[in-house]
Amino acid sequence: MLKSIIQYRGRYNSRAMDIEEQYDKIYRFCYYRVKNKETAEDLTQETFLRFLKSPYEERGERIRYLYTIARNLCTEEMRRERAEELPDDVSDDGLEAEKAAEKAQVNLALGRMSEEDRELLILRYMNEESLRDISRITGLSRFALYRKLNRVKKEFMRLMEGGGTHE
Repeated sequence: MLKSIIQYRGRYNSRAMDIEEQYDKIYRFCYYRVKNKETAEDLTQETFLRFLKSPYEERGERIRYLYTIARNLCTEEMRRERAEELPDDVSDDGLEAEKAAEKAQVNLALGRMSEEDRELLILRYMNEESLRDISRITGLSRFALYRKLNRVKKEFMRLMEGGGTHE
């Protein structure tokens, strides 16, 4: 499906966003929202299909529009059914087990945070979006975003160290 989406790339000029890169970011965003690989893949594909079929005119805000579509699709999916637990794909290899344990700890900490806080962490640190883009996506001023990200990061680190629940 990604291949067919990339074929639409000709629709955009040379200043266009890198669809392959954004595809991975939107997938991660969806995955950490719905916590199900297949559902996240479906939502990512649907995001790009809706984006490419829309009459949206370029105003330098394609990334914001992509995240808006993805957020709405994830919200709809979560309303339909609660997310499934992550699959237990742990092997007996020590390194794999360690990675799986770390991944589980990250997911547990993220699960204890509010949806808004979790979304900020995913956008900034997993998808490496700029503060400017996150500000546009969330509607927060850069100053408010910077302060909130610092607070959320501290909360995440506290949860990773096993320091209770988010309040």
